[in-house]
Amino acid sequence: MHKAFELRSLAVGALLTTLVACAGQPDPSEVLDEPMRSQEAKALSTRVVGYFPTWQGDVNAIQYDKLTHINYSFLLPTAQGGLTGLSSGDARLRSLVQAAHAKGVKVQVAVGGWMDGNDAPFEQMAANASARTTFVNNVLAFVEQAGLDGVDIDWEWPEPGASAQNFGALMNQLGTALHARGKILTAAVLATGGDGIPTSSFADVDFLNIMAYDMGYPHSSYDIAVQSMNYWLGRGLPASKAVLGVPFYGKDSGNGAYTYAQLVAMDPQAPNKDVVNGIYYNGIPTIKAKAQLALQRGGGIMIWEISQDTSGTTSLLNAISQVVGGGTTNPAPSVNLTSPANGTTFTPGSTITVSANASDSNGRVTQVVFYAGAQKLGTVTSAPYSLAWLNVAAGSYTLTAVATDDGGATTTSAAVSITVTSGTGGSCAGVAAWDATKVYVKGDQVTSGGKLWRAQWWTQNEVPTQSDWGVWVLVSNC
Repeated sequence: MHKAFELRSLAVGALLTTLVACAGQPDPSEVLDEPMRSQEAKALSTRVVGYFPTWQGDVNAIQYDKLTHINYSFLLPTAQGGLTGLSSGDARLRSLVQAAHAKGVKVQVAVGGWMDGNDAPFEQMAANASARTTFVNNVLAFVEQAGLDGVDIDWEWPEPGASAQNFGALMNQLGTALHARGKILTAAVLATGGDGIPTSSFADVDFLNIMAYDMGYPHSSYDIAVQSMNYWLGRGLPASKAVLGVPFYGKDSGNGAYTYAQLVAMDPQAPNKDVVNGIYYNGIPTIKAKAQLALQRGGGIMIWEISQDTSGTTSLLNAISQVVGGGTTNPAPSVNLTSPANGTTFTPGSTITVSANASDSNGRVTQVVFYAGAQKLGTVTSAPYSLAWLNVAAGSYTLTAVATDDGGATTTSAAVSITVTSGTGGSCAGVAAWDATKVYVKGDQVTSGGKLWRAQWWTQNEVPTQSDWGVWVLVSNC
């Protein structure tokens, strides 16, 4: 489990020691109707999720090019559904969001954490339908105001039974609300023994961050990582949603904790080992082995937490990036228009249903935007990807759909051409002979503004002279 990582001073010349911190989650999208943020660096080929705490670390020192998601930790829930501990206007958070988005990295807020071992606020809030709704609304407002991409729920100890049911209800309600806005929902879960997480929640989250550390001594071995993946995959979690957690800190047998950076300062050979002075941690070889495991069996790797790392060749994040393929392109989603059919003809004033199929091989489609030429028809953030194009005027149109995935990659569909005809010419040509059993309308009234409802209807009660026949058309043909 995660514990709050607070630096405490020891005697002069001694190393700083710390309590280990809780992890949080990943993912989210920009405002739906705006273009996706610029991406100065190419996306990684798999998720690399780094927690970044509110109490330490330099925003400007983060290796953004080696991350896909950053979870800012922590925002705290109240039993009534309120939020404490962090403001959406926090200057440090805003700096983080700006710097991360400039590099194409998503930022989420992690809610919960160690909470001094007391998850009563989560328990009480989730058990009350009114408080759950209040919490969801407050979280949505925080995400929008801070410009975030999503939320990570770090309720670490829901128990089987009523607590698990309440967790499921909370995640379903929050996931529905976030996904409707193109945002991401994730959760941090224990390495094993997560029976308080119902399998129904697997469909509500974009992925789970599996905290495969703080498991006795040694607290985060490779075998623990394997056991953690076996447990969650064995429960039915899709492999694409299983994100393996690794520590950037070490622990001794007395539960004392040290950052990886401290261990490297203590022993220059620390990057190539897993134990220094009885302190167990993950050096570069073990981190690389775990990253390979995450690639083979899961959907990414998570880190608690990135401010504990070094830089340069000794960096653990750099080692992860070497394995997961930093600098490769995130596979783009697929999208194709399914309606209307290419070459279809409509009458002016019609309502045309525009639909598309869209999917993503390594994540989730966050939105599909429909266009008629350069004109934006609308944005749809969840399947089925369909909208009604109202009151379409006469003309020729080229329709396309642009899909965006949760890694920021986009794809434009093949174009579909349609025609909206005004009803002149062809079968709507002027009447050659009058038939008293038919219904007629003046042709210029059909085409004016493309609105049939503007026309004046005529029957055999007002028969035009033969000289007027050319401006009359059969209603049944138009």
